[in-house]
Amino acid sequence: MLVKDAMTKNPVVCSADTPLRDAVGLFRKHHIGGLPVMEGGEVVGMLTESDLISLLESERISDDLWLPSPFEIIEIPIREYVNWEKTKHALRNIGDMPAKKVMTHHVITATEDMEVEAAASLMLKEGISRLPVIQGKKLVGILTRADIINAIGSSHSDTAGAGA
Repeated sequence: MLVKDAMTKNPVVCSADTPLRDAVGLFRKHHIGGLPVMEGGEVVGMLTESDLISLLESERISDDLWLPSPFEIIEIPIREYVNWEKTKHALRNIGDMPAKKVMTHHVITATEDMEVEAAASLMLKEGISRLPVIQGKKLVGILTRADIINAIGSSHSDTAGAGA
C-alpha cells in the first residue's frame, strides 16, 4: 500500500509565527498531537506535543539558594518553591511564543509514492509519530501512526472479505 492511500489529506497546519496558544487550540480542536509548520507554502518545521512539553522541563533543584546545614530540612522545599515560581513565570510567556521558537526544525518527510511499510519503518527509526507528505515542496498530506493502523486494518478486512 502506498502512503497516498493511507495519509490524511489537507492536514491541519500553522504558520511559523502562530502563537503557541493558537497552535495548542488547534491540537485540542482537531484532537491531534502535532502539526506541520508552514512558511511561504513550504514545511519548515513540525510542532508536536513533545516540543511543548519540553518547555515545561524543569531543571534540577536550584543551586542559587544555599542554607546552612541546620536548615537542610527546609532547604529543599524552598528550592522547589523557587523552581515553581520560575516555571509559573515561564508558563505566562509561553502562549505568546511563536511556533518557530519551539518547533522541530529538521523535518523528516514522506512522499505519496512511498510504501506505507517504508514510511512506518522510517518513523520507528527516527522515533517520530507523524510524517508530512510532500510532493516537490508542496505539503499534500500527513501520515500518522493512526493512519498506518487504519490502513493495516482496512487492508486486512479487505483480504478477509475476499476469502469469504
